[in-house]
Amino acid sequence: MGEIKFDDWQKFDFRIGEILEVYDHPNAEKLFVIKVDIGEKLINLVAGLKNYYEKEDLIGKKVVVFTNLEQKTLRGIKSEGMVLAAEKNNNVVLLTVDKNIENGANIR
Repeated sequence: MGEIKFDDWQKFDFRIGEILEVYDHPNAEKLFVIKVDIGEKLINLVAGLKNYYEKEDLIGKKVVVFTNLEQKTLRGIKSEGMVLAAEKNNNVVLLTVDKNIENGANIR
C-alpha cells in the first residue's frame, strides 16, 4: 500500500465504542451482529468474529469502530460501520483500549 495524504486521513472517523449486545447472524454461520454504543447513538455492526470469540466475551469490550464507513447490508442485516481487528496467521484480535474512556471518544 502506498502513502495517503493527511487530508485523506482526516476523512476517517474512528471512535471508541462499547459492545452492548451480540447475537448470531440469522443468515451466516461465521458472522455476529453486534450492537455498539458510540456515544451519541447505538449502531449495528456485522462482524466476522464468530470463529474467534464467544458472544459472552465480547459484551462490555471497548473497541475501535470505523463509524463513517459506507453502510452495507450483509446477508439481510444492515452494518453501520466496522469494528477494527488485527489478523495474522488466522489469528484475529479486536483492537481495544487499555484504559477506560467515554464511548464516542475520537481516535486521533
